[in-house]
Amino acid sequence: MTRTQTLLALLASLISGMGSQARAENLILSLSSNHVAITSTYIGTELVIFGVIGRDQASATRSEHYDIVVSARGPRSHMVVREKAGLGPFWVNQHEQKFLFIPATMAVVSNRPLDAITSPDMQSRYQLGLDSAIIAKDRRDERFAQALIRLKQRDRLYESLPQNVEFITPNVFKAVIPVPARAPTGLYDVEVALLSDSVRLASQSTHFEVIKIGFEQDVAEAARLHGWLYGFAALLMAGLFGWLATIIFRRD
Repeated sequence: MTRTQTLLALLASLISGMGSQARAENLILSLSSNHVAITSTYIGTELVIFGVIGRDQASATRSEHYDIVVSARGPRSHMVVREKAGLGPFWVNQHEQKFLFIPATMAVVSNRPLDAITSPDMQSRYQLGLDSAIIAKDRRDERFAQALIRLKQRDRLYESLPQNVEFITPNVFKAVIPVPARAPTGLYDVEVALLSDSVRLASQSTHFEVIKIGFEQDVAEAARLHGWLYGFAALLMAGLFGWLATIIFRRD
């Protein structure tokens, strides 16, 4: 074996050793349900994640406190943020910015505030927190991105809940994820990050799906597959209810 080959082999061994240390902890997750059903009475719900922190011999003596951050992101879509300006008695769109593949909803839950878990720089690096939903390219994008996050928070589509993770034992935790009333249908990504002393030790992902069932699903399928027939039926029903209203509330 040449000297170069020997050095490469030693480097590979060091990298492998570092990787095994970085993976000393692992996460085992169980989601309370993989489907959220939307019906006419749906007003929002909550899902629960139960997790176990697995430890090997290298981490069995670790004494640092564990932290858990769960990020649940809804289906992604394009969104446009517009800035309005006053022009006399009118308000007009002055500037706008388009963001691609933005989560429709996002919930970040943890066992304590993110700033107490790790620094803002590390939050950005690990993509933790609501700010990670939108990647801004420059200061102008950052201004529009923050405005979009504020609007999402106002509508309770983006939420940060620092008390929604509870450690049942030092290695077993429970996380409660809110699913808002206005949650769109589609696949939701859930990422669970394990941190200790501001460093991410492990992460694991899972998914759940929001679907419509019953009459609501039948109406949605009819609108998608038979658009012209659905439109005609809606027009006919509107006319029928209008005629009934004139009969019921007619004054003799």
